[in-house]
This record gives sequence, structure tokens and C-alpha cells, in this order.
Amino acid sequence: MCGQFFQAWFARLRSPHSHTINKTFYVSNIETVIVYVFGEYILISSSKNYSRRHQMRYFLSVALACSLSLPFASHAAGETAASYPDRLIKFVVPYPPGGLGDTFSRMLARGLSDKLGQTVVVENKPGASQVIGAEQVLRSPADGYTVFLGSMTSLATNLGSYKKLAYDPVKDFAPVSRLFSTPLYLAVNAELPVTNVKELVEMAKAKPGDLSYASLGMGGSLHMAGELLSQAAGISLLHVPYKGSVPAITDVMGGVVTMIFDGGSTVAPQVKAGKLRALAVTGDQRSSIAGLEDVPSMAEAGYPTVDIGVWWGLVVRAGTPQPIVDRLSSEVNAVISDPEFISSLSSTGIEIKGSTPQEFGQFMQSEASRWPEFMRGIGVVPQ
Repeated sequence: MCGQFFQAWFARLRSPHSHTINKTFYVSNIETVIVYVFGEYILISSSKNYSRRHQMRYFLSVALACSLSLPFASHAAGETAASYPDRLIKFVVPYPPGGLGDTFSRMLARGLSDKLGQTVVVENKPGASQVIGAEQVLRSPADGYTVFLGSMTSLATNLGSYKKLAYDPVKDFAPVSRLFSTPLYLAVNAELPVTNVKELVEMAKAKPGDLSYASLGMGGSLHMAGELLSQAAGISLLHVPYKGSVPAITDVMGGVVTMIFDGGSTVAPQVKAGKLRALAVTGDQRSSIAGLEDVPSMAEAGYPTVDIGVWWGLVVRAGTPQPIVDRLSSEVNAVISDPEFISSLSSTGIEIKGSTPQEFGQFMQSEASRWPEFMRGIGVVPQ
């Protein structure tokens, strides 16, 4: 409030006949400034009633009041953080019910409810590449009572997909903690006469442009994984975008498309059923899924730069008091590091890994810079 008073005062000095209205003050065409201090609206100046000396006296009085109020404001913020949470917390999940993100979020919500002593309720807000959910969080107060399941999409690649994204992932959200990630599995039709990445690359070089890979659309992680392999191996692959994972994986199994990069929860059942063959997993670590432990990493296969994976993390609106952010981060990490929590999700092949707010913030900044630039390089046109 005090900052708004000074803003109004100096605006009056610069433009004596300005007219500005908001919730806290106004500068009217009769040169009056009103400011809200300690629960009261106070008249500061009016050229019709006050001399310059009288105006300055009011200015200095309110300046003193503002300076005295700072310790009380700080104390009030501390009390708010200490009592947090004292009511229900909304957990906005930008996916429909039933998927991996939703399942993880509901498990986390139950754990947080126990840790925080307040109900944490999942609210599904899918659509528009997670923008709908993100915008709902940003319309909520910055008080820690609305949290968001952010991801590589909402916090990084949307910057390369939209001409005018309605939010800035780094500036408008405060990081709480990383949550989990999943590598992508390079899988081919089980009848394709290749058993490893080397043989696949040799086939692609022998038939430039004949081999194809499926994705879920331009600029998505599956598309970028295919482009990373093309660049690293120096091969030409045909990109075939689909509107969903089911038709994409079905066409790979049917031999319509040569290959796909996809998550373990999608690929593993088809590999175990003998319909797909997994050649490698992105990054430098082997698969953690039972039955796929022998699938080599892309680094082992000779392509360490094919290190893309999909990640998720918890964020709140920027401006949320840091003690509240720190409390949330501490409790989140306690929940997701519990052995029982980890064991219950072992079949999905995800890597559960928390972080401090600072670590997640640095990671977000890196990803928000890396992927939009890469997307521009492979011809993704923002819409």
C-alpha cells in the first residue's frame, strides 16, 4: 500500500492533472491523493485546500507511518506462514483422470494431506497443452493454497509452441520441488530385422527417408526425440504425427510406421507381449522396468545426446511467501521419498526424484531455454 502511495504522489508531481484510479488510491483532476494506511483512507493533498507546506507535512506523516508499518507487516507474514495450512489446498492437475500424471498426483495429495493435516484435493483441468490448468493457478492468490502439477510441456516447450503464451513459466511460477521423470523408449515393430540401434541406423542410412517415426504432434517430446536421433546419427527419418498414443503405437505394431519413442508405461506391455522390440532408452541409465532391464541406454548405444525425457514438478504462483514454499517442498520430498510410495509406482518405469526449490528453479530455467531453441531449429512454428 505504501508503495502505491509514493507512486501516486510522484505521479501527481509529474502530471498535476492526471487521473488514475485503482483499489488503493486516486489522483483526481483537483490534485487529490488518497492512500489506504492502517485500515483507513487518508486524504494526502488538495491544491484547493492545502498549502505546499501542509502538503509536505502530510507526505512526511504517511512516509513515517509506512516505515513504522514494515515490521508489523513482516510479523504478519511470518504468522501466516507459521499457521499454514489452515484450510483445504487445491492441487490443479492439467490432465484428465486416469493417466500417469493424475495417478501420481492423487497419491501425492493423499500423502500431503497426512503430512500437512489439511485436505489436499486434486482438481483436473486438462486442455490446451496444459495452459488451462496453468492459467487457473495464476488467477488464484499467491498464498500456497493452490498448487500446480507443472511439466516439461507447461513449463518449457509451450514457450516454443505458442506465439503469445499467456504466462512466463519462470517469472510467473515459484518452484517447489521436482517430482518424477520418465525416459523415452525407442521401440520398433517386432518383425523389423534389427536388434539394436546400430543396425537401425545402418538401415536408415541404406534407405534415406524410407524409415519413419511416430509422434503425438509437432514440438512434443516424442517428435524432439526422433529429431535428436536423426541429428546424432546423421540419418533422415520421416516424421508421422498422430493425435494420440493409442493410434501411434498401433501403427508401429502394425508396421505402418517404423519406430516410436514413448514412455515405459506405454511401450513395456507391448514389448512383453512380443509386439514391439525395445532397442534403447534415452539418457545414460538403463531401464528400471521389470523385464526391460537389459535394454541399453542411448549413451551405451553411442548416442549420448539423445537424452530427452519427460519431467514433472510442483509449482505455485510466484509471490507465495518463501516459508510456505519451503514447507511445501519439505513435505513433498518426505512423501515421495517414502519406500512404500516409490514401490507402488515401480511398474510405471518412472524415476521419482525430489529437489529443493532452488534446484528445481535452476532446472526450470535451463529447460525453458533449451527446448524452445531446439524447437525453432527443427522447424516448429509457434501457433
